[in-house]
Amino acid sequence: MPHAYNGMAATDLPDAAWQKSRHSNSQGSCVEFAKLPGGEVAVRNSRFPEGPALIYTPAEVEAMLLGVKDGEFDHLVRD
Repeated sequence: MPHAYNGMAATDLPDAAWQKSRHSNSQGSCVEFAKLPGGEVAVRNSRFPEGPALIYTPAEVEAMLLGVKDGEFDHLVRD
């Protein structure tokens, strides 16, 4: 597997098992996540699976998920 870096083509992660939320809408507008062999987490736009992947550490993903669970980002999708 090549070295994972921010902005790399998601297609350069051939062994990544991409997963999206069951809450994803029917138009496929969702982000997808994949845990990489080194422990990092890759994120891509499901509408552009060949596009760029952003790579995050487990600690960064944990902080984001805890913030989502706490409602810190609710204002981004609600009026």
